[in-house]
Formats: sequence, structure tokens, C-alpha cells
Amino acid sequence: MKDFLKYTLASIVGVFVSFFILSVMFFFFFVFFLASMQLTTVEDIPANSVLEIKLNYVVEERALQSFNAVSSFPFVSIRKEPGLNEIVKTIRKAKYDSDIRGIYLNLNNFVCGGYTVVDVIRKELKEFKKSGKFIIAFGDDVTQKAYYFASVADKIFITPEGSIEFKGLGFEQMYFKNTLDKLGIEAQIFKAGKFKSAVEIFSNTKMSDADRQQNTELINSIYSYMLNEMSAVKNISVDSLKLFADNLLLQYPENAYKLKMIDSIIYKDQCLNYLKQISGIKSNGKVKLVRLENYALAKLKQQPASSKRIAVIYAVGEILNTYGDQSTIGIENIPAAIKKAREDSRVKAIVLRVDSPGGDPTTSDIVWREIEITKKIKPVIVSMGRVAASGGYYISCGADTIVAEPTTLAGSIGVYGIIPNMQGFFNNKLGITFDRVTTGKYSDYFSLNRPLRADESKIVQSRIDKIYETFVSKVSIGRKMTYEEINEIAQGRVWSGLQAKDVGLVDVLGGLDDAIKIAATKAKVSGYSVVEYPALKSLVESILEDFPAEVKADLLQKELGGQYKYYQYLNRIKNYVGFQARLPFDMEVY
Repeated sequence: MKDFLKYTLASIVGVFVSFFILSVMFFFFFVFFLASMQLTTVEDIPANSVLEIKLNYVVEERALQSFNAVSSFPFVSIRKEPGLNEIVKTIRKAKYDSDIRGIYLNLNNFVCGGYTVVDVIRKELKEFKKSGKFIIAFGDDVTQKAYYFASVADKIFITPEGSIEFKGLGFEQMYFKNTLDKLGIEAQIFKAGKFKSAVEIFSNTKMSDADRQQNTELINSIYSYMLNEMSAVKNISVDSLKLFADNLLLQYPENAYKLKMIDSIIYKDQCLNYLKQISGIKSNGKVKLVRLENYALAKLKQQPASSKRIAVIYAVGEILNTYGDQSTIGIENIPAAIKKAREDSRVKAIVLRVDSPGGDPTTSDIVWREIEITKKIKPVIVSMGRVAASGGYYISCGADTIVAEPTTLAGSIGVYGIIPNMQGFFNNKLGITFDRVTTGKYSDYFSLNRPLRADESKIVQSRIDKIYETFVSKVSIGRKMTYEEINEIAQGRVWSGLQAKDVGLVDVLGGLDDAIKIAATKAKVSGYSVVEYPALKSLVESILEDFPAEVKADLLQKELGGQYKYYQYLNRIKNYVGFQARLPFDMEVY
């Protein structure tokens, strides 16, 4: 009996070990199979097709290939989520493709990202309409952001029991002072700039007067822009649109139809039948929908690459005192990309595409330095995306020309630091005490287990002030304004792109294409091609290098759901070194 149990157990263990080995072998076989295929398989695009755009994910600046490592283990499911650059190119491609008759905007589960991302795609859809092709939008429960996106469509359809969220903009901030008080933790705060509100979440229980002022003026600027855009395409006055929002008049489809904010109340099958008719498909046929991610892979005839190039360098994500990767700006990746483009004789000008809330001042200064060296050799133009604030503005301020979207969050020229005093928490909550020996007055300068002395606080504040003065000085040189003029509009204040243009922090309102055209004009080149830096990881590299991280992320995301973003933020704090020049958390207008 003993031997039977031993052999049975050995057999079971052997089965599991064999399964694990086979799974690992299959995984690597799959990776190398992908490498050999190079992911070039593309569906044929039939005539009379309709491009379906469904933005049910957060659109990043660039197209990133990722994979799901958990739900299908030992298999790997591929996620291809086109980035903003790829979406714009795809819509432009569809404009001239005779096989594409029009675009269908599927508004269900709309995510997309911030209003700036929505606005960039919306502008491209407006250009698409000039081809004479149709744009039809349909949704069940349509969010405010989705409706703004769809407002450019020729027709908007809503399902009978659906609704439209149209209520105006808001911004909400979470405050932790009472929590810290309960825990016995003191947030020792230092900042430069009366509007630098990132630290207020630890010291206040509500917005300060200065923060309330900047947030109110910021969302009103964005809201006015949106209403004017919708008014132009819907031929409805801005005052009427405000009335609709203030009274929630669009929450019922019947009201939305009477107010001419939608064109019909129909079910999805009826919408698809309508698409079939206007696509020129026979009554017994079926509408030919081509998904955005599939059509993005379809290749049109490529123009020969020019020897004259404009380099677009994507400076995306937080600015950290690390190497940097596809989603962060580090001390190596972006400076190296700028240097590479500068030393390439084929590159005649550089466009730095900035989408960053800021972060580490030292890294920001290193990137700024590379731009200063480069612009003596070739033009450097900055194109601001969703956000170019604090450190994100620092790396932008030296450019020859700064281009921003109307809804970009820009400026926030300021610095802050937080040194927590954990003494009350350890002593009173946990019963832990500390004692120390030192060799000098400041040996335990940054101890978290005691409050700072008055002389230490003065030293910290002087360092904050020095960084701020350097920041303002470099902006004043880059913008060709006096120190006093920049200091007046700095103070950590966040501006919309529209506001930033008015106060002189931005030169031109426009998108990436506008910045590229300005770069070409300054470089006096035509017939150029565009190259992108830094190089993105291939899918195979992502799988081989990021597999453990993807497993962990997938598991946590499934467990935490909508709270996963807070875990991500807390996890990122580990990479913060010293004082910070960044936006207050992840500022999100809803």
C-alpha cells in the first residue's frame, strides 16, 4: 500500500511537471512562431466596406502591442490597441480608400481617454467628411465624452431605452488630511507657487481658494471650447446647449430627438440595415464592417522614403529618475533619442511630442539640455498632447515653437516636496520608538521618524525655491519674456491650451501635423518622410521581457477592478526621487 501511494503520488507530480514543461515549451514555440510570421497577416478589405471605430479602451499616444498572460495561460492572447497616432493615420487612409464607403462610430462602452485625445480624433473625422463619405454614430447609453466625439457625425442614432449624458464638466479631488490625522502622520509640505496644489491633498480637506480659482477657470475654458465646437456642427446656439446640460434634457431619447441633438431613435439592427443601404449593398446582403484595429494593419501603396526626414520623438508619461521606457521619460531614453536624431544628417528637424504631467526636475533638466544643444543645429518644435505640465512644460519651454491642442493641460510651472513625519504613527499607533546616534547636526536630516527642526525646514524650502527660480528663468529665456512676466503666470498654475496661448506659454494652437509642418517650414524642406523615436518594443520582445509583469498586472486588475488605477499610482511613487515638478495626481475632467 505504501509503495502504491508513493508511485501514485510520483505519477501525479510527474503529470503536473510534464504539463508545466509542455506549457513553457508551447509558450516559447508560440513566441518564435510570431517572430517568423512578424504579424503581417491582414484581412482583405472588401468593396463597399464600413470602417467601425469603437474606442472602448484608453487611447495612448502610440500604438502599443500587448498580450493577456493570465486568462488564457498557457496560451497568449494578443491585444492590438491602436494608439492616437495610428488612429489618425487609419482615418486618413480610409478617406482615400475606394473600398471604404464610410465610418460607423460605435459609442457603446466608450472610454478613449481625456478630452484632448477625443478632440484630436474628432478633428480627423471632420477632415474625413470632406471626402463626401458618411459618418454614422450609434449608441445605447452614451456618455458626455462619447456624444462630443459623435457630434461631428452626419447622423446620430440612439436606442429607444438608451440615454445621453450631457451635464457639463466637473473635476473632483480626493483629500487625505483627516486620514493622516487619524493615523498620526504629519505631512511636512514645501512648495513654490501659490497654485501648486498637488500637496494640498495631504494638508487640506478641500480646495484652497487659489486651487478652486484655477480649476474653475480651466474647466470653463475647456467647456466653452467644446460647446462652441458642438454649436458649429449642430447649428444650435451655445446658450441652448448650456440650457440642455443644466436641466439634463438629453437623458431621454425623445427629448434629445425633439431638440435635434440626435437624428433618430432606432435599434442597432435597424442602424446596421441603414448602413447597408447607404453603403450600396443589396437588400439580401450584409453590411461589411471592418474593425479599426484590423484596418490599421492594411497597407496602402507606400511612397518611397525620402532622404529628408522630420523626426517625431514621443516624450510620454511621468518623468522619472530611471532609465525610462515606453510609457515614462527617463534620464536615458528620451535624451538618447534626441541625440540620435540630432546626429542623423538625414533628420532636418525634430518635433518633440510631449504628453507628460511632469516629475523629476533633474531628469527634466537633462532633457531640456539636449534640446538646447539640438536647436543650435536644427529646428526643434514641441507638440503638446493631453498634458504638458510642470516637468512636462520644463522640457518644452526651450523649443523654437510650441504647439498645443486647445484642451491641453499646460504650464503648472512650480515645484513641491513632501517629507512625512511618521513619529506619531509609530509611537502612538504601533508602540514603536526610535533612538539614534549621529556624527553631525544634519546626519539624520531626512529621517521620517521625527519632525523637521526649523533650520531643516528652512533648508528644504530654500532648495525648492532654487529649483523654482531655475525653472522660471529657463522658461523666460525660452519664451523670450522677462522673469517677472513668467513668474506672474507661473506659480504652479495649470492652464488650458487656449489660456496658455493667451498668456504666452504657447505659440500656436494645433496638433501634431501642424507641428510637423512648422518644423518642415523652419528647416526649409519639402517631400520629407516622418520617422518616430524611440523605437517601440516588438510584440515578441514585449512577451519575452514583460511576461512576469503582465501576469501580475492582469491578476491585480481582475481583483481590483476600477480601483486598479490607485494601485498603479501608489506603485509609481516608489520611483519618485527628491522634489517633484508635476501635476496634482492624475487630473481628470469628467
